Amino acid sequence: MMKKTKRETKKEHLGKSNRYKNENIPKSIAEIKEKLNKDFTNCSDFVIREVEIGKLKTKIIVAFFEGFVDRQILSQNVIEPIINYSGNDEKNKIHELLKTNIISSCTISELNNYEDTIDGISSGEAVIFIEGESKAFKVGVKSPEKRAVEQPDTEVSIKGSREGFTENLRSNTILLRRRIKNPQFKIESIKLGEETKTDIAICYIDGIVKKEIIDEVRRRLQRIKIDAVLATGYLEQFIQDGKYPLFPMVGNSEKPDKVAAKLLEGRVAIIADGTPTVLTVPFLFIETLQAQEDYFGEFYFASFVRVLRYISLLISLYLPALYVALTTFHQTVIPFKLMLTMAASREGLPFSAFTEALLMVLTFEVLREAGIRMPRAIGQAVSIVGAIVIGESAVNAGIASAPLVIVSALAGICSFIVPPLMKTGAILRIGLLVAAEILGLMGIGVVTIVLITYLCNKRSFGIPYLTPFSPLHTADLKDSLIVVPIWAMFSRPRALTEGQDTTRTTGKSFSSKEGKTDE
Repeated sequence: MMKKTKRETKKEHLGKSNRYKNENIPKSIAEIKEKLNKDFTNCSDFVIREVEIGKLKTKIIVAFFEGFVDRQILSQNVIEPIINYSGNDEKNKIHELLKTNIISSCTISELNNYEDTIDGISSGEAVIFIEGESKAFKVGVKSPEKRAVEQPDTEVSIKGSREGFTENLRSNTILLRRRIKNPQFKIESIKLGEETKTDIAICYIDGIVKKEIIDEVRRRLQRIKIDAVLATGYLEQFIQDGKYPLFPMVGNSEKPDKVAAKLLEGRVAIIADGTPTVLTVPFLFIETLQAQEDYFGEFYFASFVRVLRYISLLISLYLPALYVALTTFHQTVIPFKLMLTMAASREGLPFSAFTEALLMVLTFEVLREAGIRMPRAIGQAVSIVGAIVIGESAVNAGIASAPLVIVSALAGICSFIVPPLMKTGAILRIGLLVAAEILGLMGIGVVTIVLITYLCNKRSFGIPYLTPFSPLHTADLKDSLIVVPIWAMFSRPRALTEGQDTTRTTGKSFSSKEGKTDE
């Protein structure tokens, strides 16, 4: 027996997923029931409810999945009005009669082919079939059961909103609508996933976002061919720039206020049903160092914290590599007294500085991962206690020196200050360690030059990744290394809104009531 080629398997799968394409809805209720029972065989939660329209005695079936629909709403707004209808209209007007006079549901849409009816039932809607009609109706009676809006654990806010996205798509779009009360705020819907038919929403503000960006988002999403989309992480891997990007190229957030702020800057948000994480594109490097609290308080303190983040990022990446380079190749750079202390602490150790540093860095990553995977109640305790016990034991056992334990711990703690770059930082930290072991400071310099060149060449949906630094946009530097007051951010990022509405504010008046100017 010959094996099927990849192309044949792909064709077979495609044919299987499109087996209902352009197929008309049968006019016979018996035939419809037979097809539905065949398609949903072994589905114990699939329900077919057969009724007749009042005096007309026209047979109608309502098909739905148990648990998906609100039974009370379905009964009151759909089934009871059909059964109790007392009119004597002509039978050839049944579909119009149902739509305009009988069914009292808020949302009802007409379906003209069998594939759409299957998709409607699978999506949790109730579908109505009529004897003698080649049309059906999809009625919105989904159960409103969903997780309550809560504060997300991944993005704790001190001053801002405590609301977070949920797994329900419509709840998430409502959270954004509440913040952007503007008819120019558009929400486009598509379905992705050959098997899951996941609802995806593309959100943007018309007149602010560049046309090229929204067109590129649509094009990349429409190119996705996959059997299932269970989370936005699936979409992220398909739409991000480059096959194997080292740095994050797509933004992630669970906070509606943060996503709304990004939409107002000219970005596009992508929401998937079933996941609370929303994607935002384009994503720039500067966003990894920004936080929502930067815009809620005094700008001078926000600027101080922003600079602190930059310094922490450099410490987390370079400190272990600099320690190895200096102790291995450039001892003369170290102050004499400090060098004596370090030499005394390393006396009798069996490993080189590079081996020690690599072991400590890897141990820290293992502890961090263990703290994440453990139950929340004990995860933090395990990581803290584990770090203290392992660090102290390693020094006492003569496996690692005390200065190196301090260096590794400081680098690890600093990596927590910039969460979006935590995974990238772990890889770069090891890469810089290897370069420092081979060429010392020269190796660190070479890796840095290669890294900067790589970042300068990266683009996210056509926007340079290092904007506003490269290329330089002086007007956008107000929210880069430092933060200026909100009233001084007169324009939106020009790279994102070029050719669109860029005005954010006209500024602040400093005149007092007497006409004097405040100092």
